Amino acid sequence: MSWPFPTELSSCAEKLIRGRHASRAFRPEPVPEDTMRRIFSLAGAAPSNSNAQPWQVEVASGAARERLAGALRTAHAERRTSVDFPYAEQMYGPVHQRRRAAFGAELYGALGIAPDDHAARAAYDAESLSFYGAPHVAFLFVHGDGEARLAADVGAYMQTLLLAMTAYGVDSCPQGLLSFYADTVRAELGITGGKLIVGISFGYADETAPVNRVKTERAPLESSTAFHD
Repeated sequence: MSWPFPTELSSCAEKLIRGRHASRAFRPEPVPEDTMRRIFSLAGAAPSNSNAQPWQVEVASGAARERLAGALRTAHAERRTSVDFPYAEQMYGPVHQRRRAAFGAELYGALGIAPDDHAARAAYDAESLSFYGAPHVAFLFVHGDGEARLAADVGAYMQTLLLAMTAYGVDSCPQGLLSFYADTVRAELGITGGKLIVGISFGYADETAPVNRVKTERAPLESSTAFHD
């Protein structure tokens, strides 16, 4: 006996998942506290291995967010990086590099930054440490020594969080660059322990900003998924 498809939730899932996208310009008004608590409570329903839930989430708003943005910009200017998980451009294969390059061309094109204008690109990267103007930022830490295995659990939490934000009308942008300054984040927020995986800026998108009209394409199903009978 086969189950009917699609289910009553299928259209909702399509709209939610395909409707989520990264925003890189935000309006200043904050997300109501009750909405934030509902979102992060819902994200806590994410799956994890043996229900370990090895994530720790730190959310900065208001004065804490302002202090942190200043500290991050200073650390960036002084080249004081501190990365808990090593990063290298070489970790991407050729096809992934091509996808990244295509996205970069669209992004910087929307910003009016020429491909060879490295100074403007660097300035934009530095400015992104102010969370693209978002009034809130969440940092996802992982606890334990499982490295990639535990990080996979945090990845499941992150996607659940992003979709929960979308469902509540809140826009977001995961920022890998924020994880390059893990010691700065820990010092400013008074955090001891844990490894920083990613920061997520969130709030309400500025829909008038050209950068928020950049649409990313996804690879066809056949390029990433094989079905075995």
